[in-house]
Amino acid sequence: MHAVGLFEAKTHLSEYVTRAEAGEEVIITRHNKPVAKIVPLHAKPVAPVQVIPKFVQRTFNMGPLLVKETNMNRLVAELDNLEFIKLTARLERAARTRKRANEAA
Repeated sequence: MHAVGLFEAKTHLSEYVTRAEAGEEVIITRHNKPVAKIVPLHAKPVAPVQVIPKFVQRTFNMGPLLVKETNMNRLVAELDNLEFIKLTARLERAARTRKRANEAA
């Protein structure tokens, strides 16, 4: 049995419904007092859902890597360099535009 606050239950309702489908009961609390329970409609003998830490949930089951891991750092560094070059060029254009505006005034 798992207890969660009302806001947490509202935010992650689909996760708790999935847990209920798997046979787990979830108690919803308001101000730390139990007020409701999510239970499976039909009892199925299924293993309980494994709780995955939130930092893992974002990357869990995203499929195979599209890039070799050995090349990943190099590619990220290249992207950072390209973004830096673009930013520098944009700042130089803005400085030239300001200089021309000051000269014209």
